[in-house]
Amino acid sequence: MYDYLIVGAGLYGSVFAQQAKAAGKKVLVIDKRDHIAGNIYTEKQMGIHVHKYGAHIFHTNNKKVWDYVQQFADFNHYTNMPVANYKGEIYSLPFNMFTFNQMWGVVTPEEAFRIIEEQRKEIKGTPNNLEEQAISLVGRDIYEKLIKGYTEKQWGRECKELPVFIIRRLPIRLTYDNNYFNARYQGIPIGGYTKMVEKMLDGIEVRLREDYLQNKAGWNAQADKVLYTGPIDAYFDYCLGYLEYRSVRFENETFDILNYQGNAVVNYTDCQTPWTRIIEHKWFEFGKDDNGSEIPQTIISREYSYEWKPGDEPCYPVNDEKNGLLYKEYKALADWEEKTFFGGRLAEYKYYDMDQIVAASMNVWNELQLRYSYNG
Repeated sequence: MYDYLIVGAGLYGSVFAQQAKAAGKKVLVIDKRDHIAGNIYTEKQMGIHVHKYGAHIFHTNNKKVWDYVQQFADFNHYTNMPVANYKGEIYSLPFNMFTFNQMWGVVTPEEAFRIIEEQRKEIKGTPNNLEEQAISLVGRDIYEKLIKGYTEKQWGRECKELPVFIIRRLPIRLTYDNNYFNARYQGIPIGGYTKMVEKMLDGIEVRLREDYLQNKAGWNAQADKVLYTGPIDAYFDYCLGYLEYRSVRFENETFDILNYQGNAVVNYTDCQTPWTRIIEHKWFEFGKDDNGSEIPQTIISREYSYEWKPGDEPCYPVNDEKNGLLYKEYKALADWEEKTFFGGRLAEYKYYDMDQIVAASMNVWNELQLRYSYNG
């Protein structure tokens, strides 16, 4: 009999499992995939740690989280500085003085601010959709070249049809600062994320290619408590209907050249280009292999966003009003589960950054210990 059955060997489940084992608990982790680490899984190819499910850059201002993950990996000093390609025009991201110089030829913050303020006046009153919201924040030029096409490809809907809350704010930096996250701690685990998660799960029983939902009662009988990190609607056999997601398809290509695009991340922000961005994986580790030698080949991934359907991998929850109400109904069902608790982006139907995943898993573990110790 296990103290905890953890369904899902992704970051949330692995952090929880590590803490449980450290506290002397007997833990079993299962996952229906053939690998650990969930969507942060990296696979070594030709000396390159390929991010199989898209780019993941660890960044946080939470020192407790940073100290925790550093137990399992040394991090390099990679700083996320993506660029945008709009019909062959290259712009710096996030929106900063380099962007404004490239777009308008301005040099001073005052010149840039004046143009943005003038263009923002186009929207009168309260914005009614994402397009109006974006223009009210950054103006027409930035919206048309750097937001509209990318957003419509990502969500599969015109910006006029998307709700305002998807873009609450768009940071404008009137400085020459290309650091996208601007977090105090930032980097990539040296050796890849898979190696980091392997260390988290060291000494813990892990079974792969196991579909929990095919024999839920049987698995539950093996443990006192269950942490479920999969889709919450799937847990309840979609009895109230399907929650909606956007999925991402990855098209990988290898080149016998040193350098394909000169940057780890390039967003394609026009409507005509079918992919949303291209990732060149070697630049997450500065083009070097684990021994510090230059890698002569390169691997890229083109990302295509599309509407999720059952059987696909859910990526981004569609957090509109309809789905929000449906999730609340599933959450009410989940609250009645006696031995099973739910955590992570799929079980909670919300987008998490990696540091938020770590913090949430740590917090849930601490809350459970307080609850069960209080209850005797």
